[in-house]
Amino acid sequence: MTKTCCGAGGGGKLDARDAAYLAAAQSVPPAAEATRQQLSSALIPLKGGFFDMGARRSRFPEDLDAPRRKVKLSPFRIAATACSNAEFARFVTETGYRSVAEAEGWSYVFHLLLAEPERWTEAPASVPWWRKVDGAFWAAPEGPGSDLAGREDHPVVHVCWYDALAYCTWAGLRLPSEAQWEYAARGGLARRKFPWGDAFWPGGRPAMNTWQGEFPMVNTGEDGFVGTAPVTAYSPNGYGVYNMCGNVWEWTQDLFGSEPVSGPFPLRDPTGPAQGYARVQRGGSYLCHVSYCDRYHVHSRTRNDPESSTGHIGFRVAAAG
Repeated sequence: MTKTCCGAGGGGKLDARDAAYLAAAQSVPPAAEATRQQLSSALIPLKGGFFDMGARRSRFPEDLDAPRRKVKLSPFRIAATACSNAEFARFVTETGYRSVAEAEGWSYVFHLLLAEPERWTEAPASVPWWRKVDGAFWAAPEGPGSDLAGREDHPVVHVCWYDALAYCTWAGLRLPSEAQWEYAARGGLARRKFPWGDAFWPGGRPAMNTWQGEFPMVNTGEDGFVGTAPVTAYSPNGYGVYNMCGNVWEWTQDLFGSEPVSGPFPLRDPTGPAQGYARVQRGGSYLCHVSYCDRYHVHSRTRNDPESSTGHIGFRVAAAG
């Protein structure tokens, strides 16, 4: 399998392997009704309504996150946090599900997180800081010898879009649409860069988990973390939702493509293009930095192939209102 990294996906097409992963995700047995009710009741209800989606002007035109457009959403519910390692472990324990990274035997790990980066030399030419690590998957995020001890409350990573779908199948939930994700991320604020306003570090203090230092060789960890942070790190936004910017990229339900521009009437519950291959990811990650990939704004988006997994991709769940 040819996995892709941050913003590098989108060139593939559905094949027999994708069909097998999709079938496996959709055939996961459902959780017990009590479990489903518990997971559903934990979601935050949002009333929806009108909001301005996207950016006035994009720094990365290929992301297609501009211009702004007026959107109207129906009520929906969304998780306060990204899915944690503990939550994903519960799902795996109950279902026996094997992630795509496990099936393929490897995933991408950021080089500075490896105890022996010289051991793992295979990397994409365009992003050599991502190392192909045999045996890396959600429960061994840095490969053989690593585990989740002390990181149970961190977001699960090394999950591809099919893995997120499998969790949703079990939970009786779904991934948020891209519009729902952005509405929730904004926390009730209009035309702001971040869930809390426009300041990168409000009051001179970090409000999200991103890169400090010189990417990709020096991360000073001034925000408190060099890898993932707990799913409830920092303060929630006005809707009570955590870490919608930084920490880990989050899969959405939508296929990647040009967003329709609203005409005389707002777009109503947009769900992305009807056809395509790559899926939209939102929110940026702990690796985002102004010198390379400052996609850590509420309007930022990227794309990735649905079978791709890395050490900075996770997800959160949603449901109808």
